[in-house]
Amino acid sequence: MSEQHAFILKAKTRPDMADAFETLFRAYVEPSRQEPGCIEYHMLRDQQDPTLFVFFEVWASKAALDEHSALPHMAEFFAKRMEYLERDFDIQPIVMLSASSANR
Repeated sequence: MSEQHAFILKAKTRPDMADAFETLFRAYVEPSRQEPGCIEYHMLRDQQDPTLFVFFEVWASKAALDEHSALPHMAEFFAKRMEYLERDFDIQPIVMLSASSANR
């Protein structure tokens, strides 16, 4: 059995690209949630710093995340991410201690 792969990702965007980043990724949320290996996928925007986006993601396995990351739109974004970002992603691995609420 595969172990879940969970993390919090912080994306600090350039001020002039924050709204474009939001528009781009809002369109990815629901399709990502529909992927077979997705357990949780949340996109958040900091209220005090609108250039900071936080993603909370839980995938059934590292392989499921790798499949998601290899999708054409994700691979394309990753290749040009620094056009949007002030600095590269800050990724914090986490362990889920409670059950998912996504399917309640």
